[in-house]
Amino acid sequence: MTDRPKESVWSYPRPPRVEPSRRHVVIEVGGRTLADTRGAWRVLETSHPPTWYLPPADVATDLLRPAGRRTICEFKGQARYVDIVLPDRTIALAGWCYPDPRHGFEDIADCYCFYPSKMDACFVDGERVRAQEGDFYGGWITSELEGPFKGGPGTMGW
Repeated sequence: MTDRPKESVWSYPRPPRVEPSRRHVVIEVGGRTLADTRGAWRVLETSHPPTWYLPPADVATDLLRPAGRRTICEFKGQARYVDIVLPDRTIALAGWCYPDPRHGFEDIADCYCFYPSKMDACFVDGERVRAQEGDFYGGWITSELEGPFKGGPGTMGW
């Protein structure tokens, strides 16, 4: 639990907002620390838990390989996906980045965002996060967030 005030994801803006964070973000996968930073960026968008973009200097990029998949976000631009390659397995489409984001999202250029559902564990200030339902958005749910959250069955039309 956290002593932070509750945040309703319905108060987040559309188009999304990028904000810097000094919170401690850690990702663990395959018995390794994939990322450890206090220099993340949160992207906040109406009805979604935040997505966390991590600077490449704080990510074990030696575990990442281009996945060959690209998608377009109407706000951020073209995303390029990465796989995580571990000694015993590959986690396909584990995360993404925006090498050349659109105006207003320059701060997250080349930063990595990962699906918490595909990681062993993700933490914000020591709190283990829950993954946003579904496999499209990749939001991180912490105890300070209030929903309902888009992503689960029947919510795509919200």
